Amino acid sequence: MKPRIAILATGGTIAGVINDAISTTGYKAGALDIEVLLNAVPQIKEIASIVGYQVSNIDSSDMSNEIQLKLAKKINKLLAKDEIDAVVITHGTDTMEESAYFLHLTIKSDKPVILTGAMRPSTAMSADGSKNLYNAVALAINVKSKSKGVMIVMNDRILSARAAVKTHTLNLDAFSSPDFGDLGYILDGKVYFYNTIEKLHTKNTPFDIDYLEDLPKVDILYTYSNDGNGIAAKALFENGSQALVIAGSGSGNIHKNQKNILKELMKKNLIVVISSRIQTGEVILSKEDENSGFICAQDLNPQKARILLMLALTKTKDL
Repeated sequence: MKPRIAILATGGTIAGVINDAISTTGYKAGALDIEVLLNAVPQIKEIASIVGYQVSNIDSSDMSNEIQLKLAKKINKLLAKDEIDAVVITHGTDTMEESAYFLHLTIKSDKPVILTGAMRPSTAMSADGSKNLYNAVALAINVKSKSKGVMIVMNDRILSARAAVKTHTLNLDAFSSPDFGDLGYILDGKVYFYNTIEKLHTKNTPFDIDYLEDLPKVDILYTYSNDGNGIAAKALFENGSQALVIAGSGSGNIHKNQKNILKELMKKNLIVVISSRIQTGEVILSKEDENSGFICAQDLNPQKARILLMLALTKTKDL
């Protein structure tokens, strides 16, 4: 009996279309539905029994808390059934690392959950979506994929949702794991693992999203020379932001113009996490910053720190 895989489509470039086989930009993302995607890769039905669901059909730059919650709840329900062995999600690449990390923290199953997408639209002569989708299903049915948390498959690379970062705007090889390394790779449908990441995920996290209808409002601010974002921090706080993630310079430094205002807002119960705008490495907080109440994002980039912070705020406001 073939493994039973649920494929959930959310849109993105993999479902993108443009009336020109040469063009790899300027397309409409999320133009095709799940059935068209599945019919384009008949080979996956040779290795698995497939059921498809259309969760959304958007450009992933428009991803929302609402869709991420809907996706996580749908996956948890599917994986609770004996007849579903794994889940594959097709997703736009712009925010794939955010959705993947959200699912990595909220899925309550050790069955495989794989995200994939494309860097080029389905109409391009060099479209990569079909191979990525096939690889995602091949990974989903592999017995060694169990209990590894949520994974991303792009360009034959297997990446943990905890480690994956989009590191190129256009190249097919757009994702990497700069701080942790990839989990493995796929060659002609064969899966090879050579790494693991010892971070809590899925069943071992404290997060339960079943009862949540929305998530706490958390925003991200950059810091830079002559930083004027103190004004923006005030505006966000007054508009209901419970917390801010700061994309600091270097190892987590913030311009004094912004930092002084953040300290004022923290006295009014704003929570501030410091990440870095740098692609790799750890954030290091001074004792003074720790004593002031700033929280260290460690190696999480700003967008992933925001995901974890939102979920943390559903459990506690204790620093």
